[in-house]
Amino acid sequence: MTTPPTPPLAPDPPATVILSPHFDDAVLSLAGLIPALDSPVTVVTVYGGAPAPGHEVSWWDSTCGFSSAGEAHLARLAEDARACALLGAEPVALGHPDGPYGDGGVLDEIDTYLSGLDPRTRLLIPLGTNQPDHAKVRDRALHVIGVLGRPLPLVYADLPYTGHLPEWGTPEAEAGLAKDEDYGPAYRDLDSRFRLRVAHELNLSDEQWAAKRAAVQCYASQLAPLAVDHGSVLARGGPLRAERVWELEEPV
Repeated sequence: MTTPPTPPLAPDPPATVILSPHFDDAVLSLAGLIPALDSPVTVVTVYGGAPAPGHEVSWWDSTCGFSSAGEAHLARLAEDARACALLGAEPVALGHPDGPYGDGGVLDEIDTYLSGLDPRTRLLIPLGTNQPDHAKVRDRALHVIGVLGRPLPLVYADLPYTGHLPEWGTPEAEAGLAKDEDYGPAYRDLDSRFRLRVAHELNLSDEQWAAKRAAVQCYASQLAPLAVDHGSVLARGGPLRAERVWELEEPV
């Protein structure tokens, strides 16, 4: 008699979940810190759904070299899987299509995903600097957490946006965000609703930078357009050189 194969073990539930608005946001922002976070770590891309069949390719995806929306989505899934594998994280894609392919509706798959997590899971959400999709993910997550009665999440500086702050990577980062008109509005918005305390700050060593660079380069399809918008995005002294995470506390 043939012995039936042993079923694969179910993966351990995540100890840390990072909400990444798009494929690449979590890695651009946190690749240096991810190995130091409580594991297992899961990276959840909110705008990770497939475009409707036959949808016209977006300007961004066309600029990235794709002929169709579906081709771009499949490539991004593969890029994300490679980057997460390098960092020892598990990738998960929710079903909301990226902005140009979506309907602009409520991000209700965040509700479903967070409701299924162990309440002790540590959640990280984006600050929402200079990117409406990031702010929408942040606000929906905060809403759901409030409804569920869960602990407040950690908030990470979304790079490369926040990394253009002149004080980035210095002890004056918070003071800079508090006054900067270009990169500070999202920080000031949260600071008006909560007390923000630095939970993690990292100026990457050369070794950490090399590991982050390798993970970021997995998203090869987007690097050229990112460089157009953000200059020397992969420079050693560029906007990805430092990472920052805040803890939220209810105001007294």
